Amino acid sequence: MDGSAYETPISLAPSAGEKTFDLNVVIATFRRRLRLFAAVALVVFVAVLLYTLQQTPRYTATAQVMLDTRTEQVTDMSAVLSGLPADSPVVDTEVEVLRSRSLANRVVAQLKLDQDPYFNPYLEEAKGPAAWLPWVKKTVAPTSAVDSVEAQRRREKVVDRVLSGLNVRRAGLTYLISVDYTHPQPEQAARLANAFADLYLTEQLEAKFDATAKANEWLDTRVVELRDQLQQAEAAVQQYKIANNLLSAEGATLTEQEISGLNQQLASAKAAQAETDARLNIARSQLARGSNGEDVGESLNSPVVQQLRKQRAEKSAQVADLSGRYGDRHPDLLKAKRELADMDGQIQAEIRRIISNLEAQAQVARQRTGSMAGSVSVSKGTLAGNNRAGIRLGELERKAESVRTLYESLLARFKQTTTSQGIEQPDARVVSQAKIPTSPSYPKPSLNLALGLAAALGAGLAAVVLAEILMAGLFTEDEVEHRLGLPYLGSVPLLSSAVDGKLARGVSPADYLLTKPLSGFAESFRKLRAAILFSKVGEPVKVIAITSSLPGEGKTTTTFSLARTLATSGASVVVVDCDLRQSAINRFLAEPPTAGLVEVLNGVCTLDQALITDASGAKVLALTRSANTPRDVLGSLAMRRLLAELRQRFDVVLLDTAPLLAIADTRILAPSADAVVMLARWKTTPVKAITSALSLLQGQGVFVAGVALTQVDLKAQGRYGYGDANYYYKSYRKYYAD
Repeated sequence: MDGSAYETPISLAPSAGEKTFDLNVVIATFRRRLRLFAAVALVVFVAVLLYTLQQTPRYTATAQVMLDTRTEQVTDMSAVLSGLPADSPVVDTEVEVLRSRSLANRVVAQLKLDQDPYFNPYLEEAKGPAAWLPWVKKTVAPTSAVDSVEAQRRREKVVDRVLSGLNVRRAGLTYLISVDYTHPQPEQAARLANAFADLYLTEQLEAKFDATAKANEWLDTRVVELRDQLQQAEAAVQQYKIANNLLSAEGATLTEQEISGLNQQLASAKAAQAETDARLNIARSQLARGSNGEDVGESLNSPVVQQLRKQRAEKSAQVADLSGRYGDRHPDLLKAKRELADMDGQIQAEIRRIISNLEAQAQVARQRTGSMAGSVSVSKGTLAGNNRAGIRLGELERKAESVRTLYESLLARFKQTTTSQGIEQPDARVVSQAKIPTSPSYPKPSLNLALGLAAALGAGLAAVVLAEILMAGLFTEDEVEHRLGLPYLGSVPLLSSAVDGKLARGVSPADYLLTKPLSGFAESFRKLRAAILFSKVGEPVKVIAITSSLPGEGKTTTTFSLARTLATSGASVVVVDCDLRQSAINRFLAEPPTAGLVEVLNGVCTLDQALITDASGAKVLALTRSANTPRDVLGSLAMRRLLAELRQRFDVVLLDTAPLLAIADTRILAPSADAVVMLARWKTTPVKAITSALSLLQGQGVFVAGVALTQVDLKAQGRYGYGDANYYYKSYRKYYAD
């Protein structure tokens, strides 16, 4: 045997990358876990059924509220509180308002739900026969006084209970909001749904009423304040005008009007002075040129001069007439000449008076012009002072004007809000009142049963999947090869499953082999023998160590039964009991041995003296009761010599070893064997235990022939062991004679 490396035979299983979905494997797995699936599914379905049956029927009533995008304009005035914009976030916000605790509090107060035992768990319902009468009001004895914190907590408890039955939802992307309320009593469900919808609209109106009332109150106060401020500002303006002589009429101050009049008078005076000076200057100029004054413009226009000239003309005509008639010395002529000369004197005197009057008029005009110019200068000085005072006056007037503008604006707004008070409309309306439901909305038996069935099937499948994931043992040949990567040598059936009839009491598997050599049970050992002997291609397998990872996996029974199978087939075989701690071979012997393996190794007796012949012809090297020894006898030179001798004398040497995970003896003995056979109890031995045991043999040059499953239930394997030869057990069962 080549012990230089840990050898494993070529695996016949496909690699992980070659795995394909096999429906038969799924069906076989499901059949294998059918009881688990049925149990879990039944438990879940029954739980759903019981839950449905014990539920109190509840009814759901629905009221619909629509946010109204249209605005009702009774007056052409803007509202104090504007309407809601009809966009999606606003609709979602109103949905939350309908779910709010404040609205639920109002519903509780309006409907007095705190006096309803359904909502108030702190109330005691009516007891006795009256409790079964629906028309009897379930009054409650008043509870003991509680403090404010406890009262608030109880109130919040009632609100929580009320909100638990409320469901507010938006209908898609529309402006419709459905208000659903669920209650065991259909009338109460409709009543509560309508209460939430109506109080929602009332709350909107109250918000607008409150906003308008607060606005009116503020505007009223502010208007009074501004009126007082305006009066004070205007009074300050008037007082300042009086104090600074800034009184005005027709848009101009008195000083400005005075200056304007004086300027006009001054202009007129200057024009009159210029005219008078011109007439005087012309008259003086004419007199200076030798004129007697008769051609002076003023004398020409004088009615006195004109009258005197008329009289002179008449008198001159008389003088001329008298001169022609009487001569120059006639008294009448002289008298007429004296009168003519007197008239000329009067004319000259009148002309001198006119010239003097012109001079007086010119002097008066000059004095009047000077006086008017002085008055204008004084008025201009006064106007300059008024203009300097006007800067402060303008500031006071602007302040008064700003107060007046604000006062008039707020006064107009106050009149608008006062006029619009009482005509506010909510931003929503109830389009559908909740009707009393006629059928319960919960529970729905058909839906619950369908969901229960689906949940039961799902739970059952989940349990199957979880059981397969957490599956510790091995079931089929495919699982052995895929999960361990070792060849599958065969299976050792559970004797009771391999017998059709009733098995006689006290019959051991090894004895059954001798009595029923053509049975299916015996055939399984022949298959195992062939698989072991031909596991090493091209090399003989004579020394076979049979082990397991854990105790109780049928290792000794399998070893002894395999020895009898080899012996009945004509091979010389010896079984060596190598389990120094828990020897089990002796229970198959007729009498306890007096000498065994330890005695042979210690040289107390010879091999022939210790060998026991079985009824099948197989030899047994057992262990005596006193075989326990603290020494490592299995790794000794004497043990290697014994195995060499047994190899020469027998065709097959079977070593019944201790479990790998429990005792280190098997690890010491395994390298001396041609092949190691790992046994695993069907459906019981954890795969992790097997892999841990196999890892102990790595690096010791041990050839592991493969894994065999023991205590296989052929009937169960025939039902759901797809991937294993026993799956077809019923098909070839007729070949066996049990």
